[in-house]
Amino acid sequence: MSAKGKTKEQIVKTASRLFQLQGYHATGVQQIIEESESPKGSLYYYFPEGKEQLAVESVQLTAHFIGNSIKESLDKEKDAVKAIQSLIYYLAEFFQTTLRLEGVPIAAVALETSLISDSLRMVCQEAYNEFQDLFKQKLLQANFEEEKARQLGIVVNLMIEGAFLISFTMGNAEPLHLVAEKIPLLLQQ
Repeated sequence: MSAKGKTKEQIVKTASRLFQLQGYHATGVQQIIEESESPKGSLYYYFPEGKEQLAVESVQLTAHFIGNSIKESLDKEKDAVKAIQSLIYYLAEFFQTTLRLEGVPIAAVALETSLISDSLRMVCQEAYNEFQDLFKQKLLQANFEEEKARQLGIVVNLMIEGAFLISFTMGNAEPLHLVAEKIPLLLQQ
């Protein structure tokens, strides 16, 4: 990768980390430049539309990473119920070791910007749709009917997102564990 490509990638990764730690509004362009150790002017060179364009690309990068992680985790187990439970238990452990201190990447941007930026609202919506579709695809493999798999994919994602929110307020992963334990009840055929 060229030096220019590395600079852009470093800006996006730094912005993504800061957005999930501090939120969109609390993260300044100058801070992103400083923490990414990028040359002045490089942010507007790569992102001529400014911070909002950078946030869109950072959500896309994060969504791609999370989507790949979900898919890899779900693919490890043939049984859909066990696969989803295993993923949630893994997320609970990850919350305890990492996310509790770093925040949830897409939720922070979605909550802060969805009413003021259509482009950010849409990129967050696309990310959540991707996650829900991964659950749907796993359920289709388990012979769930298409519409039921679609609805349950949404519900599973909602449960995980909600459990993360409550886990942050409680300071522990108990809500994620409770969601994982209840997955067999939800996914009965």
